[in-house]
Amino acid sequence: MPDPAVPQPHSEPGYAVAEEGLVILEGPGALAVTMTADAASRTGQSLLDAAVAARSQRSDATP
Repeated sequence: MPDPAVPQPHSEPGYAVAEEGLVILEGPGALAVTMTADAASRTGQSLLDAAVAARSQRSDATP
């Protein structure tokens, strides 16, 4: 049984919207973050880069 104190990964995506010149990211687990457009762009690229790396680390990844 997983330890309830240890956060588990979510399979549901977050969603971003633009409001009044800011980007609001909402997601699972009550995630809510407001960022400038520049911070959102850098966060988005970082997430894409990390997703590529994570897929290559999976034990079932094809060479």
